[in-house]
Amino acid sequence: MGVSAVVPESQLSLAVNGREYQLHHKLALFQGGPGSPGADPAAAWSAAIVGLGYVGLPTALALHGRCPRIIGMDISEDRLAAIAAREADLADTDRPRLEAALADGSLELTSKVAAIAEADAVIICVPTPVDGDHQPDLAALRGACAAVVDQARPGQTIILTSTTYVGTTRELLTEPLAARGLRAGTDVYVAFSPERIDPGNPDHLQRDTPRVVGGATGTCAERAARVISQLTDVVYLVSSADAAEATKLYENIFRAVSLALANEFADACGALGLDPIEVTLAAGTKPYGFLGAFPGPGVGGHCIPCDPHYLLWQLDSRQRPAPLIKQAMRSIAERPHRVADRAAELLTAGGVTVAGARVIVVGVAYKAGVQDLRESPALPLMAGLRSRGVAVSYHDPLVPVVRLEDGQTVASVPAPDGAAYDLAIIHTLHPGVDYAWVGRCPRVLDGTYQFDSVPHRAVV
Repeated sequence: MGVSAVVPESQLSLAVNGREYQLHHKLALFQGGPGSPGADPAAAWSAAIVGLGYVGLPTALALHGRCPRIIGMDISEDRLAAIAAREADLADTDRPRLEAALADGSLELTSKVAAIAEADAVIICVPTPVDGDHQPDLAALRGACAAVVDQARPGQTIILTSTTYVGTTRELLTEPLAARGLRAGTDVYVAFSPERIDPGNPDHLQRDTPRVVGGATGTCAERAARVISQLTDVVYLVSSADAAEATKLYENIFRAVSLALANEFADACGALGLDPIEVTLAAGTKPYGFLGAFPGPGVGGHCIPCDPHYLLWQLDSRQRPAPLIKQAMRSIAERPHRVADRAAELLTAGGVTVAGARVIVVGVAYKAGVQDLRESPALPLMAGLRSRGVAVSYHDPLVPVVRLEDGQTVASVPAPDGAAYDLAIIHTLHPGVDYAWVGRCPRVLDGTYQFDSVPHRAVV
């Protein structure tokens, strides 16, 4: 197998004692290089991307120029139409790729699951959300895997990238394929490679972000690594698909715990009259033993608020406690309500009656630079304010309309006058947007802790 036990130290990010090099033998660096997933890496090949959302579409575009035929499959005709019309939410670096891929015909858009059988490599990129009770919603995942199994043919390499519970690749792909007479490692090649896409962040490009691959067999891992090497220059192989699945869960659980801690520490700094951003940056000057995070108004997106619940769900079924993770997720869920409470405190302190107060939320997307509202803390924040009788508006040039938790829709105020509101809450600051109007609002609550251009701002 084309692997090496040498792991570049620059690729490891560990808050350990500085001797992590002693553990390099635990990881294998794939050195086979990119190529077709088949026996002949130089042969022409095709890839099917199942799910064209915030992960699947950038994955398909990253293959442009590296894969002669890219089949983009999604069951949503609306999504396919938006992509064809060049209206999908994409990073600026991906928009020229979309234009080029559609223009030269290398990207084919379809809702027909039968197209999966035409591909040499199949990459599954469907969402794995949680429901209102924080239980995994496996509908899209099960549906996509079932479709891939039904359409699978000998010789295919099948890679699941969706974040999920440990054992998913085995339960939803390897075993059903075997029931069809397709054995992993002999007839088909099955692996898990967790996605590592950071929407809206130009500093974290796919090509520069290492990936992990775990296969049902060693041969499965090598075949999958050839495909994933088309997306990134560095691929690590782990011992199994289960290990790769657990890797992604640990990554996002670490972020969840770190963000919950950052928010709690920010509250402590507020009680002590300190700036938590300054303290975090100062702590980050230590070259070992510290991996900091910045506080904020809450945590949103498709990963951190959802993924840890896949592990908690799995552990609960085995009566295995995980109190630290549970508390972190509870703290994350409660953060927007803490911001709403703080907003009420500022209004009351300023002599403004909370019921009937005019409040504008600045930015509602879950993070800067994206249109994505999934799990955005702005939604429970606005709901919490409305439950107090507050007249809530919002301004977000990337999100024209929001559907609130009670089903009501609210449109973004296109050109707000800060003086018309009793309070502005800074939730998400998009790059390149002029927020000078916020300074004219008599009260500003900065949920980001970084909007220091307004002298009279308060923090959570």
